[in-house]
Amino acid sequence: MTRTSTAYVIPRRRSIAALALTLLLGGCMSDDGVNDPLPRMSREKAEKWAKHWTDSMVGTAHARLDPKTARPTASFTDCTGEKGETADDGRFTLRYSVRGTLPRTAHAGAVTAIKDTLKDKGFDIQTFVVGEDTEPANVVDAKHPKDQQFVSVGSVDKDLLVFIVSTPCLLPPGVEQQKF
Repeated sequence: MTRTSTAYVIPRRRSIAALALTLLLGGCMSDDGVNDPLPRMSREKAEKWAKHWTDSMVGTAHARLDPKTARPTASFTDCTGEKGETADDGRFTLRYSVRGTLPRTAHAGAVTAIKDTLKDKGFDIQTFVVGEDTEPANVVDAKHPKDQQFVSVGSVDKDLLVFIVSTPCLLPPGVEQQKF
């Protein structure tokens, strides 16, 4: 099994989905203040943006979107604040995922290529594991330090990779941000 250099902390994860959910729920919390301005984007634009990101990662991996296995999913949820608060202003998060087919022997190279591309784009690599005999096998999780989007790619089956994009808390255009 190959792991990244010691500069990265490589936590053991039971599930890519568990990490994605944790980061997704934390996406509405602000380090600077509860009423900091949220980024604005419509649900439609957010879904197109997430699809673009997953398509780009699928391309980098040289995977194939097979209609029988791709199953793109877009899940919109209300933002939840640090103290469990929710707003009535329409703010949301999006978790978008798709599965791509690629022979298992190519998963490590695909995940490594995606990790390198994300790092070049300024993402912080949070998890990076390659190796067929580990669990999770072949995973990269990354978060952009400024924009707060989260991306994850990992082996989920013999010849399947899952590509996940999660947005931070977004506010629809044209609405006033509720204050707490």
